[in-house]
Amino acid sequence: MQPSPTQQTPRIEYERRLEDRSGKVQAFVRQSDRFSTFRGLVFIAGIAVLLAATVWGVLSLKWIAAPILAFVLLIILHARCIRHLKRARQAEAYYRTALDRLNHQWIDVRPAGEEYYDPQHMYAGDLDLLGRGSLFQLICSARTKLGEETLARWLLTPATAEEIRARQQSVEELRNELDFRETLELLEAEQHGDIEQTHLSDWVRQPLIQIPAGLKWASMITGVFAALAVISWLLSYSGIAPICIAIIIQVCLLFCIGSRIRELLNQTDEVRDGLSVLADVLSLIEQREFHSPHLTTIVTALRTDGVPPSRSIAQLRRNIQGLNNCFRNQFSAPLSILLGIPFHYMFAIERWLQRVGPHCPEWLAAVGEFEALCSLAGYAYEHPEDPFPEIADTADGPRLEGVDLGHPLIPLDQVVRNDVTLNAEHRLLMISGSNMSGKSTLMRTVGTNFVLALAGAPVRATRLTVTPMQAGTAMRVQDSLQQGASLFYQSVARLSAVVHLADAPEPVLFLLDEILQGTNSHDRRIGAQSVIETLIERGGIGIVTTHDLALTEITSLFGSQAKNVHFEDQLIDGKMTFDYRMRPGIVEHSNALELMKMMGIELKALDAEPDPESADLKQ
Repeated sequence: MQPSPTQQTPRIEYERRLEDRSGKVQAFVRQSDRFSTFRGLVFIAGIAVLLAATVWGVLSLKWIAAPILAFVLLIILHARCIRHLKRARQAEAYYRTALDRLNHQWIDVRPAGEEYYDPQHMYAGDLDLLGRGSLFQLICSARTKLGEETLARWLLTPATAEEIRARQQSVEELRNELDFRETLELLEAEQHGDIEQTHLSDWVRQPLIQIPAGLKWASMITGVFAALAVISWLLSYSGIAPICIAIIIQVCLLFCIGSRIRELLNQTDEVRDGLSVLADVLSLIEQREFHSPHLTTIVTALRTDGVPPSRSIAQLRRNIQGLNNCFRNQFSAPLSILLGIPFHYMFAIERWLQRVGPHCPEWLAAVGEFEALCSLAGYAYEHPEDPFPEIADTADGPRLEGVDLGHPLIPLDQVVRNDVTLNAEHRLLMISGSNMSGKSTLMRTVGTNFVLALAGAPVRATRLTVTPMQAGTAMRVQDSLQQGASLFYQSVARLSAVVHLADAPEPVLFLLDEILQGTNSHDRRIGAQSVIETLIERGGIGIVTTHDLALTEITSLFGSQAKNVHFEDQLIDGKMTFDYRMRPGIVEHSNALELMKMMGIELKALDAEPDPESADLKQ
């Protein structure tokens, strides 16, 4: 699937929209200044009228109503202007950030997703999927934690061919919906760091906190009695004693369920923070009509019981807020307790959980899917030159065939592209080459584009054909002082995990960088050969890099299924340069000694034969 032909200039569109939003900001600033001036003039006029009526006696005091009404009206209009100004500034900042992202200045702007990182994951750390400067941070534009979790899961878990194709269609439909994504991005923008909707899914699955029916009716009757007692007291028909009796009864009733009230308040404290933005996101989704089957399924999942989920979530938010005000607002608490209002809110929340609670997990999953698709759509819009990969069937074996593959985290004007072919006929690329020549970057390029492809996103390539597979990598292997594990031990442990991954029916894409570093050449050759043979025998395809040229001989064991390629460097005017181009064959030289010389280390030649006198002394 090729990029949409109607969208090839995201930079021009962003610049146009930024200019428009900046113009609105300036207009609202001028309008706000005018309102401030008018308010000041009206206030002065009010003072003048007051003096004229009370001191000078030239006007009636009733004329003071005119400046008061004008001042109140100006306050209302000014507040609306300030709200518009705030939104315009947020939109202006949104497009400035978007342009920064196109200029590769996006690090630390969006959520990094560190909370979803698992050190034991088979490739997340090696491919920079999560964390600062990661693929997740580049792509994610979710307004809720639900969308962030879903996107992280898509990056960490390969989907089936059907799921990938469905996501591609949805992303293509959403790709040019700039206005929609802007509205979604600006929802509750100031609260993003505090929202947490995932607690709602856990909460609705907990045992229901029920209130005995007798206490409900007793509180309702006492509340009616208290209301009548207050009215009677205000009209001087009775004393304050009935009110005191009502208060005592309500306090006793609340005391009977005090533990349940505290438990419910603690639970709702975790739930309520993200309900506002969740209701807004649901409302946006409910109002749209889509054509792709996957988006249609998402919208259909939100249509239950004839009541829009956004309205149900907003109702829950109001009930939770009302219950909190009953106990935590010193102004409303006395009256709320007197009238038995806490029982009303608790009963409303209980009914909500019974009627709506079972649908919540499905709603939340739909919101997460939709936001993850919007994140991928935004990424697709900003990279119109990147095509969707072709998702091939697995009947003919595993495939990853890329033309002009580039790394998506490297700026477009700096990326160097290479072709990679891995399939049932060409299962292994053995890459040799000098330090810093591009071997590891190529492996990460392949792995990151593989992740994008199986998540349903466009890829940095001219063309990519891939089948759903598992992936296993061993790149950033280090020794562990805390665990008392050497580099070789850690390397073996990681390779073991990759090999065991091949026990599953799905084929494995393996990416092994500097395989079995930390041991001698003899053991490395035997161990590497065993690992590679096992992975290929179990249907895997992949890439192995090495500095040890002895390992390049392993390819002869697999005939045409394995191929040696290399990266090289050039020393020009005392400066080492790299073109990062992959070439056929085995590398013919190493840059290790040249690097040492460049760093100021004096190298001494080794004697071909030992010194006879030294040999005699040893004897």
